[in-house]
Amino acid sequence: MDIRAILTKRASLWEEAKKFFDEHSKDGLMSEEDAATYDKMNADIDNMTANIKRLERHAKIGAELDKPFNSPITEQLDAGFDSKTGRASKEYKAAMLDAMRTNFKSVRNELKESVDASGGYLVPDEWDTRLIDTLAEENIMRRLGTIITTSGEHKINITANKPAAVWVAEGAALTFGNATFAQKSLDAHKLHVAIKVTNELLYDNAFNLENYILDQFGKAIGNAEEDAFLNGDGSGKPTGLFTTAALAANNPIETTGAALVGNDIIDLAYALKRPYRRNAAFIVNDATLATIRKLKDQNQAYLWQPSYQAGEPDRLFGYPVYTSAYAPLAASGTAFLAFGDFSYYNIGDRGTRSVRELRELFAGNDMTGFLMLERVDALLVLPEAVKVLKLK
Repeated sequence: MDIRAILTKRASLWEEAKKFFDEHSKDGLMSEEDAATYDKMNADIDNMTANIKRLERHAKIGAELDKPFNSPITEQLDAGFDSKTGRASKEYKAAMLDAMRTNFKSVRNELKESVDASGGYLVPDEWDTRLIDTLAEENIMRRLGTIITTSGEHKINITANKPAAVWVAEGAALTFGNATFAQKSLDAHKLHVAIKVTNELLYDNAFNLENYILDQFGKAIGNAEEDAFLNGDGSGKPTGLFTTAALAANNPIETTGAALVGNDIIDLAYALKRPYRRNAAFIVNDATLATIRKLKDQNQAYLWQPSYQAGEPDRLFGYPVYTSAYAPLAASGTAFLAFGDFSYYNIGDRGTRSVRELRELFAGNDMTGFLMLERVDALLVLPEAVKVLKLK
């Protein structure tokens, strides 16, 4: 079954679930048998949603792998000519692959030119792009935020106060306001991931070992990054959207009661300034969607709207909704739902990621370790661009 058919089937099942809930829920109560039936419908919707995401990711990977590795030659060139130099050259990439396949026992001069300060081998440009693609699939904040490549401490200028217009009577003295500015800085926090590989696997290389290592690195780093982008306290890691400092800056909205209701979502949406609502979206934990799906507005219309098109996110109150396993769960006194323009969440990548080989550390086990390091920082540069909802 293709994605379009599953999307249609999921939308149809959602309409049936809404109708069933309306018909069998009296005074907010539902019999045990009806509740089990309704929960089964929601479970089927969740399974379809997960399958849609898997098919979309499968199609994206397939399209990426189907791309040609080289551009066609359109004019006669010298057979030995390579327009790219340094780490982007074909010679460097071939040398890097050959070094990994031979357990770094065959190292050419091109690799020595790019050894970092610790003796690690830098990732070729083509590989770094593939890693970024993997992060984008696993990490919604890298998709929604603004990515900046930095070479040092990156300072962002922000308008703190703007001049205000004031009415003045004829002949009265003019008043002069002040325009003030502020700065926020993106530094660099170190994040690493390491795996061990048997030397038999390195020697035989029965499958594409390079893609396997990059995929594992990408998933591990993507998960760690997303956790920090949402919950990081800024100490040795980025500052997240749901941390204490971020909440103090953007004045969280509190629910009217101990349970989430539809009006709370509406209050959250309109607490955000109108200009930011143009590109706004929701971020919420997957587990919270089960509650949100039952919410209605004052016209008894469901706020949650499933997507009918492949690649398009589901919508809540008409705005895209993105789910993350690292978003906080709805609990008393906890901020659990974010709404805003997340392009104001800036992610600063410091330099280039590096790969290192650890041969001696695991020599006794006849294994080789591979280590990847990156330095990254992130923060919400304009707090008023995002509002969060806290459960009372």
